[in-house]
Amino acid sequence: MQNVFVLFSGCCTVMTAEKTIPIINGKPDDVMDSEASNTNLVRSNDRKVNERGHWNNKIEFVLSVAGEIIGLGNVWRFPYLCYKNGGGAFLVPYVIFFVCCGIPVFFLETALGQFTSEGGITCWRKVCPLFEGIGYATQVIEIHLNVYYIIILAWAIFYLFNCFTADLPWASCGHEWNTGEAESVVYVTATFPYVMLLILLLRGVTLPGAADGIKFYLYPDMSRLSDPQIYPVSLRDCLMLCCLNSGTSFIAGFAIFSVLGFMAYEQNVPIEAVAESGPGLAFIAYPKAVTMMPLSPLWACLFFMMLIFLGLDSQTFRRGYRRELLILCLSIVSYFLGLIMLTEGGMYVFQLFDSYGASGMCLLFVAIFESICIGWVYGSDRFYTNIEDMIGYRPIFFIKWCWMFLTPGICTRIKKLTTPCPDLKMR
Repeated sequence: MQNVFVLFSGCCTVMTAEKTIPIINGKPDDVMDSEASNTNLVRSNDRKVNERGHWNNKIEFVLSVAGEIIGLGNVWRFPYLCYKNGGGAFLVPYVIFFVCCGIPVFFLETALGQFTSEGGITCWRKVCPLFEGIGYATQVIEIHLNVYYIIILAWAIFYLFNCFTADLPWASCGHEWNTGEAESVVYVTATFPYVMLLILLLRGVTLPGAADGIKFYLYPDMSRLSDPQIYPVSLRDCLMLCCLNSGTSFIAGFAIFSVLGFMAYEQNVPIEAVAESGPGLAFIAYPKAVTMMPLSPLWACLFFMMLIFLGLDSQTFRRGYRRELLILCLSIVSYFLGLIMLTEGGMYVFQLFDSYGASGMCLLFVAIFESICIGWVYGSDRFYTNIEDMIGYRPIFFIKWCWMFLTPGICTRIKKLTTPCPDLKMR
């Protein structure tokens, strides 16, 4: 909702802030000239209060979008989901959901934010006050992300500082400190993960056993397509991504599984024994594999720096008027909620946040209601006209068809597939 990066018809169009046309009561400014002068005065005053900043150039905009949508899930979730749900076969439903749900929803949100020049809540209030709850729902999801992403950043920083040694601390046991039980910044933060990912990929594919790991990652298990559980996990990840994000996830799979293949080769164990997801991959499996590589401190340092930049780019706040106090309160609340994840049982709370707080059913509901609001309540034709006012032409018909039928239909079907049958409930 914050930025605009339009992807359709095999091309990319960037709608800059200079093209912004606010709407009043669902209409562009240029059709409101016949209104009374007092209405124009109120609108003028509103603009002074709600004036929003512009991007300096398109490069900064694209890099900011890349930093926002590329996150930790690309490194530790997508490769594991791909392997767990049939390897290459997982890409079949993933591509379907990507085309029918991912791109249309992403286009809808960013175009709406660009057209209204409003935040994630007030943009829905201008379109249809009845659906203002969509904005609040998305903010609740962001709050969940803020809580547990900070924990990941703390872990990554802790590991990073421990990388500056000749021998990595987790490469062996028996240490005396063991327990008895044993804006311009986007040029760096948005590009550094890609550079590190490329370096890790080039290094990973040259390791012994890398080919086995990549084969394990991509080998299609077509029998998994009959499992209904593969579709919700495909859709859940796809709704958060677009072309750039999906490409990063796919490439990250090569980098991760080539190293895991090397780890399995060194330990003479099947790859299933070393493949993990989430924090188990980022802070256990991959660091352990790094210890088996030459110059292990260097590779560990690069990996955890990449995690830190991925997390930081997903945690940026925009400056706004009279928002400092709200941001301070949210930060304090998120900090204290995050402390729960540092307790002995905190990992279970972390897994709950990672699995349900910002993914799963909540994303399905948001996508369904967004599509219904724009496709049927506000009107897809009307919204297409608004988009034409900004970019000079109407998007392809397929996007509108997805808003009205495919996206809500697929999301509703996935929701039913993941709802337990009443006959199977525990008695």
